[in-house]
Amino acid sequence: MVELRQVTVLGHSVRVAVRPGTEPGPPLLLCNGIGASLDLLQPFVDAVDPRITVVRFDVPGVGGSPDPVLPYNFALLAHGVGRMMSALGFEEYDVLGISWGGGLAQQIAFQQPRRCRRLVLVSTATGSVMVPARFSVLRKMVTPQRYRDAEYAVRVAAELYGGRMRDRPDDVRRLMHADSRVGSRRGYLLQLLAGAGWSSLPGLPFIRQPTLILAGDDDPLIPLVNARIMTRLIPHARLHVYADGHLGLVTSADTLAPLVADFLRPQR
Repeated sequence: MVELRQVTVLGHSVRVAVRPGTEPGPPLLLCNGIGASLDLLQPFVDAVDPRITVVRFDVPGVGGSPDPVLPYNFALLAHGVGRMMSALGFEEYDVLGISWGGGLAQQIAFQQPRRCRRLVLVSTATGSVMVPARFSVLRKMVTPQRYRDAEYAVRVAAELYGGRMRDRPDDVRRLMHADSRVGSRRGYLLQLLAGAGWSSLPGLPFIRQPTLILAGDDDPLIPLVNARIMTRLIPHARLHVYADGHLGLVTSADTLAPLVADFLRPQR
């Protein structure tokens, strides 16, 4: 049973979902992609080993979290995430970040080396210094229209997300519009600004957490070469390439969730 809460973090109300695990151990904290509410990750949460506690949250201005008063950056957001996890009673945790959330996950690993035990990076890269997607893809990504207009989301699904969305673009209607909450335009803009000019590239050799990198072989938004670069630079990283696209964490949850669980709990 998922527990939904509003947690006050640094003066902001943050919507949080906790799926309690059946056994003790560090929880898995999920950091979502830009503009996406925590609801989008439900298929992955459903597929994760029930023994593992899973925590999700809506970034300020997204889903059920109201807009922040002031802009923020990854460093401030990572600090707030640490405060949120303390408020929930978790001092040590594993972190998984997808896409934009992968940048936040890397920042958490930098800032909280004693609290972040293991790191999972999915469909993500190193920020402003990376091998970029084609301009036509980036132009469609920077607008929140795909979260607000289901028909538009279906039309651009194959070009943006690749993988299974090339054959079943209508699935995006269910994933992004059936249950997900849409944040404000301001919230989306603030997420874009949070990552502007940020790059993890110089710091990757200093990530000491064991790291699992998951990347699709057909991801138009984050070309696969970015995952290979990150794997080379992070000392304790290993790469798994899966046959899907940018949204593989949810469209291939049945195969990726067990991989993540095995990485987090290798002795289970």
